[in-house]
Amino acid sequence: MKVIVTGGAGFIGSHIVDTLLAKGHEPFVIDNLCSGEKKNLPPSVPVFEADIVDGARISAIFDEVKPDWVCHQAAQMSVSRSMREPLFDAENNVMGLLNVFDNAARVGVKRIVFASSGGVLYGEMTTPAPEDSPKKPVSPYGISKWIGEQYLEFYARERGLQGVALRYSNVYGPRQNPHGEAGVVAIFCKAMLAGKAATVNGDGKYVRDYVHGRDVALANVAALETTMSASFTPINIGTGVGADVNEIASQLYRATQDYLKRRQSSVIVPECRHGESRAGDLRSNLVSPSRAALLLNWKPTIGLKEGIEQTVAWFAENQGL
Repeated sequence: MKVIVTGGAGFIGSHIVDTLLAKGHEPFVIDNLCSGEKKNLPPSVPVFEADIVDGARISAIFDEVKPDWVCHQAAQMSVSRSMREPLFDAENNVMGLLNVFDNAARVGVKRIVFASSGGVLYGEMTTPAPEDSPKKPVSPYGISKWIGEQYLEFYARERGLQGVALRYSNVYGPRQNPHGEAGVVAIFCKAMLAGKAATVNGDGKYVRDYVHGRDVALANVAALETTMSASFTPINIGTGVGADVNEIASQLYRATQDYLKRRQSSVIVPECRHGESRAGDLRSNLVSPSRAALLLNWKPTIGLKEGIEQTVAWFAENQGL
């Protein structure tokens, strides 16, 4: 199948492209390259350098490619920026999304898979949240993800396509951008490998559900390929298992030390330090992957220890260590 992947040069999107190629599909990437990089992609994959807010350009790309499926990953993904600039967030995550969805419906796309977020939709959860949990988005970013799901359900109901919203937990792994409001794993990796102390916010007892980027890519392709009866289906993508930031920092510290020792590197990894707590951080957020197992036959395959070791190795190689 021909598949447009928006944000396909980014962290998760590029892993989706790899998985699509391995499954024999034909991916086409739309990316403005603000955070994504062409080096994440095989040279054979067509890349349209475009912003999803540019309606005319998106329309022309859809006319040229005429995809069977769309995997919509492109987004403004900073919660803090959405708080400061809600109009910017809405322009990208609502109006940009509508450009993609409307053109997909216009050219006869059969299915759209949309990157949503369990973390910002469910709020504080000390046990794994099922998909029917109450929705409690409090940031403009969370609100825009919830609106995106509502629009996808509308297009599925009124325009004859199928929609799947994948509600990610905390995604980490190779290729993650460690700049700005990236995941804690990427931020800590970059600091430790540079011989700098990673800073844990507050007491570090913030529990999250960490899922590897390659597993998320497998879930996306399964959501495109799997026969489903409903026109619109929300599905959590996570492990259902929590780890707090202190545990993540400890595992990264050990994995970084082990890697540098094997490479006989002179870099010394300082102990982590604790900084100020960050206002608004949830104490606990977990998602239940039961529906993903039932509908997609999907389960996470990469454990946290293995995933952290892979991520440390990737960051080290990209930092020339």
